[in-house]
Amino acid sequence: MAASLQAPLDVIVIRKIGHPLQPELALGAASSHGDVVFTEYARELGEEELRARAAEQVQRARELESRVRGTAPLLDIEARNVILVDDGIATSATMLCAVAEARRRGAARVVCAVPVAPADYLDQFRANCDEFVVLIAARDWHFAVGRHYADFREVTDEEVRALLQGERGAA
Repeated sequence: MAASLQAPLDVIVIRKIGHPLQPELALGAASSHGDVVFTEYARELGEEELRARAAEQVQRARELESRVRGTAPLLDIEARNVILVDDGIATSATMLCAVAEARRRGAARVVCAVPVAPADYLDQFRANCDEFVVLIAARDWHFAVGRHYADFREVTDEEVRALLQGERGAA
């Protein structure tokens, strides 16, 4: 998308805070710079356990960012329009955390773009960003982002690092 728009590319590293009994269910999310958001599922755990889980994911996000960023500096987004892109939204925790970080870093306008999201979350999500673009508003009872892909392999750290280094070389 960045190449198509001839825009700079960067990453905001977010880690899901999973439920202890069902790790794919997001209690919230944490960024490498300490931004944390919680979902309605977080009410199931005590405050102390939530804080500990959030701190653990902030640390893991910092480690991941160090691996993928390498020597590429953090892009300055203050007073700039930012487009946040993800492979899809399930509970909204990771994207809302990215929005929180972009806002804290001073983005002028935050646009969120995803190919798929559950229809039930659209209005709630639109209230948190300046513009929200979704191709498929899914009404699946058992919604999962991966069900909307023929190939849902994870992007490797090496692929992200190469993209960031290539982008910085071209900028």
